[in-house]
Amino acid sequence: MDFLLNDEQRQIVEMVRELAKEKVAPYAAQWDAEERFPHELVEVFAEAGLLGLAVPEEYGGLGAHPLTRVAVIEELAKVDASAALLVAVQDLGMTPILVGASEEQKARWLPKFASGEWLSAFGLTEPGAGSDPGGMVMRARREGDEYVLNGTKIFISNGSVAHGVTVFARTDPDSRGPKGITAFFVEKGTPGFTAVPMKGKLGLRASDTAELVFENCRIPAANRLGEEGEGFSIAMKTLDRSRPNIAAQALGVAQGAFDYALGYIQERQQFGRPVASFQGLQFMLAEMATEIEAARGLTYQAAIRVHEEGKDGARLVTANRYSAMAKMYATDVAMRVTTDAVQLLGGYGIMRDYPVERMMRDAKIFQIYEGTNQIQKIVIARSFLGGAKG
Repeated sequence: MDFLLNDEQRQIVEMVRELAKEKVAPYAAQWDAEERFPHELVEVFAEAGLLGLAVPEEYGGLGAHPLTRVAVIEELAKVDASAALLVAVQDLGMTPILVGASEEQKARWLPKFASGEWLSAFGLTEPGAGSDPGGMVMRARREGDEYVLNGTKIFISNGSVAHGVTVFARTDPDSRGPKGITAFFVEKGTPGFTAVPMKGKLGLRASDTAELVFENCRIPAANRLGEEGEGFSIAMKTLDRSRPNIAAQALGVAQGAFDYALGYIQERQQFGRPVASFQGLQFMLAEMATEIEAARGLTYQAAIRVHEEGKDGARLVTANRYSAMAKMYATDVAMRVTTDAVQLLGGYGIMRDYPVERMMRDAKIFQIYEGTNQIQKIVIARSFLGGAKG
């Protein structure tokens, strides 16, 4: 699908490929084993402009096309999914500001994200509200020129390292479902706001994941995004735009696992010849490669649809549909391909000295976060049956 990229995008991808080779690949296994967030990568990515890809140029970012962003995330994920997630979550956490903030709010916060001075996070999921975000119970009560936040968010990527997090809370205590939910921007260090790192994950162990606790946390009313009750809409618009990035992350992991397994089976000898000469393994390679390329086409298409959303009267349903399709298909492909890559390496595939074991562990979460793949099927079906706005 390289033909979809222009010369400038290809140059960016090549730069990221070299950066990943030098600054990420040699340390990915160590970060995973130590379950440590690589703070040193923040400066590296900031200098390369990767933390401000989604920020418009007027606020100090690159204003990169969504296709550029997915290509960058894919390239990073080929060597380390956690490193790719650092870029993806920076995009995710800023998107509610891009789609729901006032110009004054954008000018106040976006330049700090664009420069890499600040990291962002997106606080939607709660202990009892994952696939059903409309079931959230976190509350925000207006008191004069402030809101008082009480509640808990969980499984928040970048949660304990972010300098600013968009959180969603119910401002109408009598509301149910998606109604009565409002979005807020909360800065790190605000009294009553605590982020607790969550350890012991199966995969993405070098990515920060945290529980966010709000206990009578007071924030200025000026930190509200949009009007009261618009939070659910802001959250859904954000996810429509961010899901191609998760598809790209899965795509990169699948490609990385395929590339490693391909090299391995051409060198590994059994029965006096390379195992790559056996037809059964060739069939596996053919299926893996075809699924990866199909996933890439759908992921790139979703990114293009996100960019074109609403232009020239385009139906808004297309970004919603294609983002869900890409996220569902690419993440399922990543799980199948990484599992097959482990199989191709045989006993060595389950050893941590070889990266495919880590890639398979990382791949599982892709099917779960930012909407489980079962939820994506509902989104896709509703886009055809009239359940989504169009």
